[in-house]
Amino acid sequence: MNDILPAQTPVWQYLEKQVKETLASYGYDEIRTPVVEQTDLFKRSIGEVTDIVEKEMYTFLDRNEESLTLRPEGTASCVRAGEEHGLLFNQTQRLWYQGPMFRYEKPQKGRYRQFHQIGVETFGMASADIDAELIMLSARLWRKLGILDAVTLQLNSLGSLESRQAYKQALVEYLAEREDQLDEDSKRRLGTNPLRILDSKVESTQRLLEDAPVLTEYLDDESRQHFQTLTDLLDQAGISYEINPKLVRGLDYYCKTVFEWVTDKLGAQGTVCAGGRYDGLVQQLGGRATPAVGFAMGVERLVLLLETLDVVPAAERASFDLYLAAEQKGLQGEVMAIAEAMRDQVSGLRVRTHCAGLKNINSKARQTGARYIVLIGRGDDSEGLVAKLWGEDELIATVPLNEIVNTVTKHWAV
Repeated sequence: MNDILPAQTPVWQYLEKQVKETLASYGYDEIRTPVVEQTDLFKRSIGEVTDIVEKEMYTFLDRNEESLTLRPEGTASCVRAGEEHGLLFNQTQRLWYQGPMFRYEKPQKGRYRQFHQIGVETFGMASADIDAELIMLSARLWRKLGILDAVTLQLNSLGSLESRQAYKQALVEYLAEREDQLDEDSKRRLGTNPLRILDSKVESTQRLLEDAPVLTEYLDDESRQHFQTLTDLLDQAGISYEINPKLVRGLDYYCKTVFEWVTDKLGAQGTVCAGGRYDGLVQQLGGRATPAVGFAMGVERLVLLLETLDVVPAAERASFDLYLAAEQKGLQGEVMAIAEAMRDQVSGLRVRTHCAGLKNINSKARQTGARYIVLIGRGDDSEGLVAKLWGEDELIATVPLNEIVNTVTKHWAV
């Protein structure tokens, strides 16, 4: 687990602001759920034989001997909240959330045991147009962030539960005959979660899969049409994609569309956003059958990508815009009054006042990296108090103190 320090939070805030603006432009509503849920929720949704439940969850007993778990992902909590508050059956919902998740797994670049996700979940819409909207929404976000050229969209269809079971049987039969050639992790998954073998990172296993049955050959007609509609909509929207027949999910409630946005800008290919249709989950958790599709993005991984590509505007990296200080003693009251007036008049202006004495005031002000600096001091006897407005190491204006708010307002607007 790690701290996010003041030097890093501006990038996080920039990402979160772009996400909120994008989701608002599509009419999505925020939902906030607890970080702790009953353990049974994740056992029922994720499955007891998965690595997450078996090895990675932070689970403990409370004082009433009830088993609680720090949430390892957000979808199950969102479904639980929707069911509990009557938001799902015979309704449509477009929801999103953000916050920390917890998994006890080996830390790696861009991943921690407490990590943060932004998730989007939609309910009550079975047609492929909502799948397409989610992908268009994410593409718009990447474009706003300046990373669209650094990510690639991969698509696949998992088909129906019946068609996937038929494929799973064929895959198991193929791999069972070659079990001695599998890596140890894939051997274990062969009896518990064979579809996850498809995305194994072991080269020898991937070579073995080159001649394995392909999921698309087992798709039912409805799933084929659903996928065709999706790709047609993406083509019309001008969104490029790759069809990856090995892109899967290991849980049975997933069906039809699955997608991932991947990048190779962080070393080995990594996923920055993953989504899919999970029409069976609401019913699996005790509700009535409800179509659903969503995605989640890893905030740490996206922040790392933004920093690697250096696409965050310099102004967004600063924690404030204007630094206000007195050049002589006895003027701190004027400094703080002017700061309050600026906050009142200039919408969105982030002002920091100097509160650390007068030693090296000029150099300290410039070291802050503020876009503007205002220094208040005494002019000639005939001038009274004056204010000097600095920007980018040059003096922009020297004006009487009562004119500085309007002067800053004018330059801020530009």
